[in-house]
Amino acid sequence: MKAGPGVARPRFTWEGSSVEVAGKRAAVVGIGVSNMPLIRYLLSKGATVAACDRKSEADLGERAAELKRLGVSLSTGPDYLAILSEYDLIFLTPGIPKHLPQIAAARDRGAVIAGEIGLVLELCKAQVVGITGSAGKTTTTTLIGEIMKAVGRETYVGGNIGTPLIEKVESISPEAAVVLELSSFQLQLTGGRSPNISIVTNISPNHLDVHASMDEYVEAKQNIFRHQGPGDTVILNYDDELVRSFAALAPGRVVYFSRVTDPGFDTCAYVRGAEDLVWRYRGQEFPTLKVSEIQLPGLHNQENVLAAMAATYLAGAGMHAIRSVLTTFTGVEHRLEPFRELDGARWYNDSKATSPAETVSALRTLAAPIVLIAGGSDKGIPFDPMAPLVAEKVKALILTGPTGPKIEEACVRAGYDRVIHRASDMGEAVQLARREAAAGDNVVLSPACASFDAYRNFEERGLHFKSLVGAL
Repeated sequence: MKAGPGVARPRFTWEGSSVEVAGKRAAVVGIGVSNMPLIRYLLSKGATVAACDRKSEADLGERAAELKRLGVSLSTGPDYLAILSEYDLIFLTPGIPKHLPQIAAARDRGAVIAGEIGLVLELCKAQVVGITGSAGKTTTTTLIGEIMKAVGRETYVGGNIGTPLIEKVESISPEAAVVLELSSFQLQLTGGRSPNISIVTNISPNHLDVHASMDEYVEAKQNIFRHQGPGDTVILNYDDELVRSFAALAPGRVVYFSRVTDPGFDTCAYVRGAEDLVWRYRGQEFPTLKVSEIQLPGLHNQENVLAAMAATYLAGAGMHAIRSVLTTFTGVEHRLEPFRELDGARWYNDSKATSPAETVSALRTLAAPIVLIAGGSDKGIPFDPMAPLVAEKVKALILTGPTGPKIEEACVRAGYDRVIHRASDMGEAVQLARREAAAGDNVVLSPACASFDAYRNFEERGLHFKSLVGAL
């Protein structure tokens, strides 16, 4: 597909350079959810595109067949990155390590290393609210999207959740609201752009199987605000010491939220007396809602609500719309989702908990005794942060996947001395949990790990868990 008469031949700026798309040879690494729309977009703008993926052409199946129909050349299998030396415009799937030798070599010779989100941020004419953090991103993003819809704004939710926006971004009205959940991987590929309003919910070790170091992970998160202008805003968790320190790096306005104290600034969101959520704007305090009115369980969700309140008010939402959503929203699927009560035990699907910090939130929220199903693929992060709560509140620990031994070691070090089971798969884990659960217990799948040892993503893992529990 070549750009013809009447078809835009765009240039885009990337880290200070202006790049022509039409006529360029572009390599797209990773043939996944966000990159298929990106490939179609690049083709529509006149680029010649190659697609690279570690999977074989046979494993890619219909996706590979579609790319061939579009005229895209394929590079697959173990040497899928070998062709990068022939391309000067390279788009990466977010989760690929950016320090791989072939990618580093391409960068060193001057190739543009880009990502779909960076292109969306450049092309978008609407106000963009971006959310990142080690936990709480999805709930906060969803809350903000629902509030902006309640205001009556045309609203698009994307990034790490929802639908990739690259094919529709040029048609989004300047009056619309775009809400993006942004992972550390995506933030490495923004090309020197940041959203107009940015949120950092919290920071704890995560994705160290992909990032070269914790420092690299933190620096990626900081890209959500580093390239803002003086009229832009970053909203920071005052209770997280590392996140609070980001204020010194912010080029725009800094607004704090806090669950435990009044930050003391003329614009901030906080919980007063463990009862009232307060929004202070330019010194004036606005009535918002009671903690008891929040339908989302857990202290961590008070933080998510505060962040969403601040962002949406600054984005133009009125307090009536903010209240209407914050007092009725009951949560997102796979995030501490109440699923079933069976023989007096309550079962929860928390498959979205792909890090120990997220499992900590679940354990803090649920009352003991707890039957915990945990484990999965290894992200290279320690499990010690969750171990004391396991020792305090968990009556039976059921472990799956390659990380099972590491979780067990951390919990035993923290003093856990009750039941531990090793399950070969989710089916056995659910059966063991059923055996251990008694009336009044809380049974939760909260893996503290990614799902890639057995599933394509956490959604597939959560749906399988729910189907197994539903069949009990």
